Amino acid sequence: MYPDAVQHWLDQIVDPDAIAHRSSRLLAVDISTQTLTLYLDSTAVVSYPVSTSRYGVNCTQDSNGTPHGVHEIAEKIGAGEQSGEIFIGRIAQGRKFNDRDSGDSKDVITSRIIWLRGLQSGINSGVGCDSYDRYIYIHGTANEKKIGEAASIGCVRMLNADVIELFDRIEQGDRVVLFESVASG
Repeated sequence: MYPDAVQHWLDQIVDPDAIAHRSSRLLAVDISTQTLTLYLDSTAVVSYPVSTSRYGVNCTQDSNGTPHGVHEIAEKIGAGEQSGEIFIGRIAQGRKFNDRDSGDSKDVITSRIIWLRGLQSGINSGVGCDSYDRYIYIHGTANEKKIGEAASIGCVRMLNADVIELFDRIEQGDRVVLFESVASG
């Protein structure tokens, strides 16, 4: 059974095409607890620590906030790349992150990219709030020490080993719900 906060978002999807493409897998990102849980047939299979935005929850373009609501996996990028591989513009650079790179001053994307597309018009899809156009990803990070706390600039960061494992367990089109289990205030 999904947590109430996840079910709340799923119940808001009224588009028959969005419902028709549901798979048995669902990713639930709890921004309050900084965790991502993979569900299979409504049963939690595995949870991972993550890092969402240090700017909080916000769907607005240029806010650097992590968007909430129901999304789908639009694209999976990086299959077969080495752990720690750096991506720029979604292209593998042929080198791994190392200590000379600055993980604190920029958001280095590593290992895998799971690109999200919002499914809720006016919330996370459409002009001024589109998650896909904002390049909202679930991805590996060069700044693994910040996993478990809000530190990103909008994306959902994961440990490199975890994002590789997750990447291999999911498919394009799977649903992703980003939500807060505890209201922030």
